[in-house]
Amino acid sequence: MVNGRHYRRRIQELTLLFEISQILEGSINLDQVVSQVLEAIADHMGMHRGTVTLLNRQSKEIRISAAYGLTGKEQARGRYKLGEGITGQVVQTGRPMIVPDISAEPEFLDKTGARSEDTSTAFICVPIKIDQETCGALSSDRLFGDEIALDEDVRLLTIIGSMIARAVELRRNGEEAQRALEKENARLQEALRESFQPKNMIGSTRSMKQVYELLRQVAPSEATVLIRGESGTGKELIANALHYNSPRSGKSFIKVNCAALPEGVIESELFGHEEGAFTGAVKTRKGRFEMADGGTIFLDEIGDLSPLLQVKLLRVLQEREIERVGGDKTIPVDLRIIAATNRPLEEEIALGTFREDLFYRLNVFPIHLPPLRERHGDIMLLADHFVEKYSKKNRNNVKRISSSSIDLLTSYHWPGNVREVENCIERAVLLSTDGVIHAYHLPPSLQSAESTGTGLASTLPEALDKLEKELLMEALKSSRGNRAEAARKLGISERIMGLRVDKFKINSKKYR
Repeated sequence: MVNGRHYRRRIQELTLLFEISQILEGSINLDQVVSQVLEAIADHMGMHRGTVTLLNRQSKEIRISAAYGLTGKEQARGRYKLGEGITGQVVQTGRPMIVPDISAEPEFLDKTGARSEDTSTAFICVPIKIDQETCGALSSDRLFGDEIALDEDVRLLTIIGSMIARAVELRRNGEEAQRALEKENARLQEALRESFQPKNMIGSTRSMKQVYELLRQVAPSEATVLIRGESGTGKELIANALHYNSPRSGKSFIKVNCAALPEGVIESELFGHEEGAFTGAVKTRKGRFEMADGGTIFLDEIGDLSPLLQVKLLRVLQEREIERVGGDKTIPVDLRIIAATNRPLEEEIALGTFREDLFYRLNVFPIHLPPLRERHGDIMLLADHFVEKYSKKNRNNVKRISSSSIDLLTSYHWPGNVREVENCIERAVLLSTDGVIHAYHLPPSLQSAESTGTGLASTLPEALDKLEKELLMEALKSSRGNRAEAARKLGISERIMGLRVDKFKINSKKYR
């Protein structure tokens, strides 16, 4: 009879373990499968209640991860510290514990409150271990009747606990792998953003990185770009980067400076002309728009276009077609337009000198280049770059910039921006004779009073007194020593005039 019961138990165990293995293999998401494992134990072995608790490695708190036979409120109350109650002791020691009768065991805390009315209930708790490290516990009210020994329950729960431990390990590894993958993706994306730095563009400040990111986003597109910034900030370099990082990079890149061409010439330059269109038009000529067909045209200083040309440019932007000067044939053009200006176009619109509709057509994707005074950290990067460039070009082996020169370069406000830095360094490289750029190689505009020994010769009160004395003497001279007349010319009273003359010991008689 005993053997029969033993045989039936083994069949139940094997069936249960097979079903649990299938449940755990179905997903590495522990939250989805552990509840199903507990339900399977209850179905096959008659478990009344069961829990899986997991240890938080950071907070050292043990909490119920899944439960069977407990309400949501009861499950939420199931929190333990290491060594607290039966569950806390099992997780802390890594050894299973059996409580034959929970009503007679003071260590059994019943934090969930689910067993307050139970009598003669046995409780079994076994550790869940990963590589000898206890990560939680599997607990159950007694599975079988009195005729089955409790140590058999412990053996079965230990096997199930090891299966759950494997699922926990897989989930942790999966989560760690996912976090590592997300971290690597973020690193690669950041590297990609930082690596997209157009050739010949120098700058590592945050404002320049934002410009590079905008370039990376818009370069592959067909969008019209308006580059804005002060003179000398590198707007043409941005236009180059946009073209040579676009699908049109193998086609024409035509540059037009709208401010450099006379108004009578620029229309013909942009749109071309037919033979005989005007005096000197001896043959038909393509304009810059036609020459850029299939590629990109860069219109620098767009704010200098006349109102008439603004209207014609608006048509090109809207219709992508042109008419040559003196012609009546419409010519389609496939091109991308990039424009640049250092003018405040919003103010020009308010004054009526720039068309508002043209502005909105050009301003599809604006890029603002910050002035050098707002990217102070890039000054020495630019200086080093230009030292290397002009040392090679002029075969003058300049190796370093002196400390005093660095102080001058970094304290200057650079109204001419990058172009001014380049000109300044080119001059200094040519003047250097010992492989070092010294402070005296830099232009006078960069020199300070300290570097030239031309500090202030007097204090402010002394300088004001000197100026006041000179004005008094000039007024007396022009009034031939007449204090009253001199006072009127200076806009002061005769009394104050007298006090000032006495203060500076001026002899007014010598001017008569």
